[in-house]
Amino acid sequence: MTELQWEIRSEQVAYSCEGFDVVNQQVRLPDGTETEFDYLSETESVVILPFNTDDEVVVIEEWRQAVERVNRGLPAGNLEPGEDPAEAVHRELKEETGHKAAEVEHLTTVEPANGYSDSVFHYFVAEGCAPAGDQSLDYNESIEVATADYEDLLADIRDDEFPDGRSAFGICYYELFEE
Repeated sequence: MTELQWEIRSEQVAYSCEGFDVVNQQVRLPDGTETEFDYLSETESVVILPFNTDDEVVVIEEWRQAVERVNRGLPAGNLEPGEDPAEAVHRELKEETGHKAAEVEHLTTVEPANGYSDSVFHYFVAEGCAPAGDQSLDYNESIEVATADYEDLLADIRDDEFPDGRSAFGICYYELFEE
């Protein structure tokens, strides 16, 4: 243990639903204080920046109930048990957009909100994406597929016209380190 580490005295799932759990822990802080800590626990995910054969970005327009609006973003989804993130990219891209990628490359892996969640996002760029059949959406997904000019997406992020943080991070990371 490091001197900053909290000791977990007990742990239980306080709430569970399809997609995530809320975990409650009884913890002892380094100064001896005993308290509770709750966090959101979910499966690791992939986020895909897919370029089609015309160098446009394949984006999705998806209803997001939590914010009660259509959200433009990048295809993304949870890993299946035992699934490699690169495999999940191909599966999620096909399921959400009906596209298949010629090449896939890992960009980065981040913990987007590690103060209250154990979420892990694996970011990938997919090149040469082309239609390969119909979407195969989950029961709780409402998604339409579109394309966007990459430079227009950057401008939308800069102009506060692209509020999806998960997707904006992937686009900005690509612009900063990969392009």
